[in-house]
Amino acid sequence: MSHHGVGPRAVMRSVAFLTAGALAVPLLAGCGSDDEPAGPVAGQDIVPVVRAQVADGGTLKWAVDAVPETLNTFQADADAGTSRIAQAVLPSMFRLDANGRPVANPAYLESAKVIETEPRQVVLYKLNQQAVWSDGREIGAADFAAQWRALSGKDSAYWTARNAGYDRIAKIERGANDLQVRVTFSRPYADWKSLFSPLYPKDVMGTPDAFNDGARRKLKVTAGPFRVEKVDTAEKDVVLSRNPRWWGKPAKLNQIVLHAVSRDKRAAALADGSVDLAEVDSGDAQRIGLANRQKGTGTPLQGSGKTSVKKLRAWALAHGFDSDKVPRGKKKLRKVIKRYLEQQQELRDFDVRKSLEPAYTQLALNGSSGPLADERVRRAVARALDRAELARLVLTPLGLPAVPVGSHLALSGQAAYADGSGAIGDQDTKEAQALLSDAGWVAGGPVKAEKKTEKAAGPQKPSQDVSDGGQDGQYIVGEDDNKGQRRASGDDKREHGDKGLTQESRHGGAPGAYAPRGTAAPAAAPAGPLAKDGKALALRFVLPSGPGSDTLGSVAARISAMLEQIGIRTTITKVSDQSYFKDHIASGDYDLALYSWPSSAFPATDARPVYAKPVPAADGSVNVEQNFTRVGTDQVDQLFDQAATTLDEDEERDLIRKADARIWAAAGSIPLYQRPQLVGVRKNLVNAGAFGFQTPVYEDMGFLKKGVKVSASPASGSPDK
Repeated sequence: MSHHGVGPRAVMRSVAFLTAGALAVPLLAGCGSDDEPAGPVAGQDIVPVVRAQVADGGTLKWAVDAVPETLNTFQADADAGTSRIAQAVLPSMFRLDANGRPVANPAYLESAKVIETEPRQVVLYKLNQQAVWSDGREIGAADFAAQWRALSGKDSAYWTARNAGYDRIAKIERGANDLQVRVTFSRPYADWKSLFSPLYPKDVMGTPDAFNDGARRKLKVTAGPFRVEKVDTAEKDVVLSRNPRWWGKPAKLNQIVLHAVSRDKRAAALADGSVDLAEVDSGDAQRIGLANRQKGTGTPLQGSGKTSVKKLRAWALAHGFDSDKVPRGKKKLRKVIKRYLEQQQELRDFDVRKSLEPAYTQLALNGSSGPLADERVRRAVARALDRAELARLVLTPLGLPAVPVGSHLALSGQAAYADGSGAIGDQDTKEAQALLSDAGWVAGGPVKAEKKTEKAAGPQKPSQDVSDGGQDGQYIVGEDDNKGQRRASGDDKREHGDKGLTQESRHGGAPGAYAPRGTAAPAAAPAGPLAKDGKALALRFVLPSGPGSDTLGSVAARISAMLEQIGIRTTITKVSDQSYFKDHIASGDYDLALYSWPSSAFPATDARPVYAKPVPAADGSVNVEQNFTRVGTDQVDQLFDQAATTLDEDEERDLIRKADARIWAAAGSIPLYQRPQLVGVRKNLVNAGAFGFQTPVYEDMGFLKKGVKVSASPASGSPDK
């Protein structure tokens, strides 16, 4: 599920989604079907101003993770950058509002509604009469029909990544005039608003060759406030220029340049002017806050070079430098600190705008084999977790509301949201232990001798990736050495220990998910180890090992300590980022794992493959779709099917909530916290920043006119303030 655009679809964003002012915090109690949905836990933070205060012209340089491999959002290798470009240059019949709900886009639609339900559902689109493609041709039924044929799934020559919804269309035809499009469905489809967002011209969708290759590096015909001027892989830029044929309010900016910058270089890129806007991690957010607070203070470079290497090094470590990147030599160390201080001067021109992403981090429990194949054990794991504590661990230091996510299928603010966690129950150590006892796991049971090389329960691969955490990247929670210290492998004895697994974790974190210092275990004494049939109850917790993994390591360490209280031992295994999703999550080579899913405005369609019951194939394999926990039920599938076919919005919402309650009860995945969104933004850039749920309005973005002043963002500055 992706929150980019209005028709989000489930995607694997392995690295990006691992890889997870005072704001009002509503109480998220379970709500009945007649209750008004609560608003988002955190609102967007974009410094909104009226267009009259925005200067005409200028170039916005916006950091992205990579130059997209394709400009076609319906291809398998499309990414967040692809969607960002599509939002700016292509029509979307519906877009998301600040509450994550689809609303008609007036730039393209006068109206869109269901006009018939019998004998078939018919949706009539009335298009804005000014809406034209950049070649002057009217947007019309031919474009809708070409996109339907390409995405219907009937022609395998089209290399499509998805066809949900389009496969339910029976025909598309012109209405009473050229500005009307009639879409007739072969069977009812509740999420029809997800379709044609974005809408590509028939030039792209009309033939398999054009679809497969024609829109990978260029879009000749567009219809948004901007157009694609060029894709420059050498400079790592995608240049979007103001569209002269745009009929709406003209874009304030002349250009938007999407520039690829790796996450660990974002602060430097902001400081040197390479970008004006970039999502940043907590360490960079703290740097920006520090730059704005500490003006004119002394530096360790004062004193004609008399400061000792020891003091310089201590200063560097205190200011967030990674210990393994701090030079040993005094000359090099002074040079690094000087560059850092110069960057701090430049970072005073930036604020941190922050909100919560429309995405949540979850604990995944692999139910395909091993102890977690027993629902009672999965439920025991769920009952052992203090989800509020885990949310506080990640969000409180950032100044964001630490409210646990209560639904797998929606987030607070969306119509389908209700806290369904009551289906599993609150944290309760005694109840968790009772569930384990009922499943046959008892304390002090005989354990057969195991070889030291044997891994914990769960599907295994012949070999393990070696992370920077040491050989096999393993850390066994609860195992003590002779000195009473927990054993870790390899480089865990280095200055700061293995990432995320020490008592004091470092600054940083995965994009959108950041942990604070401190991962102390709960004070209660751990329960004795449990055993059954001669085997100890041990689970393998697989995590990524690369830069940005500190947060997940900290959260995993806290979860492991909670599980230790009920007698479950965990072995934390760190693997390379490149193989984490493909070789471990998708293949089922784990017991426990942490990763995130974006929220969707259309859960009946988008969430079904994530929670569908795995189906055995004729060749003996199992089709899990995107259900990487391998936990599903027929009842959940039926509820999704019913929700997707009802045209009653209230009924659809209630069915989604019932499905979520069943997903909670099955305990295949446990939602933890909504991912933070921290964005470094040049102070005079307005109508841009941490967008939250809302689709950006690209034509309103720009720089303040000279002399115009607005109040600073209430969320600006250091994330721990």
